[in-house]
Amino acid sequence: MLQHLNIRNYAIIEELSIEPCEHLNTLTGETGAGKSIILGALSLILGDRADSTVLINKEEKCVVEARFDVKENKSFRKVLKEEDLDDDEVCIIRREIATNGKSRAFINDTPVNLQQLNKLTCLLVDLQQQFGHLALKDNSFQMDVVDAIAKNYELNTEYSILFKKHLDITKQLIALKEKQSNWQKETDYKQFLLDELLHANFKEQEIEYAEQQLKQLIHAEKIISVLQAVRFLLNEGEQPINNELKKITQQLQSIADVMDGVDRLQQRISSVYIELKDVAEELENLEGKISLDPALMQNLQERLDLGYKLVKKHAVQTTADLLLIQHQLDQDLQATQNLSTEIENLSLQQQSNYVELKAIAAQLSTQRKKAAPRITDEVNKLLKLVGMPNAQIEIQINALNAPSFMGMDDIQFMLDANKSGQWLPVYKAASGGEMSRIMLCIKSLTAKAMHLPTLIFDEVDAGISGEAARQVGFLLKELGNYHQVICITHQPQVAAKGLRHFFVYKEADKNKKIATRVRVLQKEERTLAIAQMMGGEQPTEAALQSARELLG
Repeated sequence: MLQHLNIRNYAIIEELSIEPCEHLNTLTGETGAGKSIILGALSLILGDRADSTVLINKEEKCVVEARFDVKENKSFRKVLKEEDLDDDEVCIIRREIATNGKSRAFINDTPVNLQQLNKLTCLLVDLQQQFGHLALKDNSFQMDVVDAIAKNYELNTEYSILFKKHLDITKQLIALKEKQSNWQKETDYKQFLLDELLHANFKEQEIEYAEQQLKQLIHAEKIISVLQAVRFLLNEGEQPINNELKKITQQLQSIADVMDGVDRLQQRISSVYIELKDVAEELENLEGKISLDPALMQNLQERLDLGYKLVKKHAVQTTADLLLIQHQLDQDLQATQNLSTEIENLSLQQQSNYVELKAIAAQLSTQRKKAAPRITDEVNKLLKLVGMPNAQIEIQINALNAPSFMGMDDIQFMLDANKSGQWLPVYKAASGGEMSRIMLCIKSLTAKAMHLPTLIFDEVDAGISGEAARQVGFLLKELGNYHQVICITHQPQVAAKGLRHFFVYKEADKNKKIATRVRVLQKEERTLAIAQMMGGEQPTEAALQSARELLG
């Protein structure tokens, strides 16, 4: 709900403030007084573009600021959070136009762009100049009207949950299938690589061990020769080292008991003898392990060749690297199989969800088809009352092939303006004034059932008078019982129905500069203003009495 509107330095407005009530507010004044200028300034809040031509004082910026009570506006506050803006029960929206024509917009003192501004303010203000044409072109609005009368709130909630799940599953499936498609291109090659590695069947460190073993085999004769030579020197020469050490040990032992220190030396040489004796035995063992088998050499060479080939192919260094790649390939191929299973399970979920979704959509469709005739009957009755006796509304409900976010129906409000038998979409068939009255009839019918933002009608009563104007006034008042309504009017029958009456006028300041002013009319002022709307500047007593009766 709009609590306060302040306009400064816009067109012929120096500065003015309006504080509308929460029900029906009417704005009256002579043609050219500035009523439409006030709407133009409000349009800046709603995201309209502007330039420096709107500045009355070219040396100061234009500022339009509106304060809204958004305590109960859940949709608006949800979008505030989505846009990462401050959420409070009161929202202040400000638009500034600098002297160079550049404009800035703020929501709760946070700068926003025009796209954000428009996205948010359309949830706060429904301006006839905008919604009159667009709402009846927008399927979601038409759907909301039918659902409001059909009392489809619970079904819509259930459907929305299922539809969101449907979208989520579909999105997941698309992503998984795309992933599967990409993987499939590589699967055959990965399988080939894995089969190659599995066929090679390398064990841990096998390449490194084969490399070392082959080196030994290649130098086997030299190794055996050296081992034999060393062992010969230790055990089998003309004077074997081990035998000589044994003799030395025995000789020292013979004098150990007559000379201090010899015993210690004898023990050290004895240790060397024992150690060399062990060395000789180990040399013999090593010699026995050396093979001269040509078949073994060939087998090792073949394994090494295969190992080197695979190492080079996969751009790695060791057997461990190859085994890691083998494991990863196995994991990837297993994941491909798991992906197929996941897609299959998700497809089953999608089918099950789709069956539920279609069932709820069918219930919604049935309810809508039941409600449509009631809506058309009521709206057509109201159209006759507001000066459109030849106009008829018809609601066409056609089935969609696939679920949409509001069901599986396409709803179109059709109009035959002159009983011609030719039905066209309302937004194509109705004139601007007719569109406003059609919207008024529709909104008054759904006032109790639908949440609506602040509704602004600009001369909804244009081109009508008498009883039709009186009925428009009744409808606006009824609508104002449930929603905040602001109506610019030239009809006394409409002006009298407002709970708060604003009078827009021009006034010269001390410098004889003309500026638009606005004030709230009190009881006697309203009587005079409405009488003047009927009888001119100097109303008769009869006009005054009629004004009192209208104000009733």
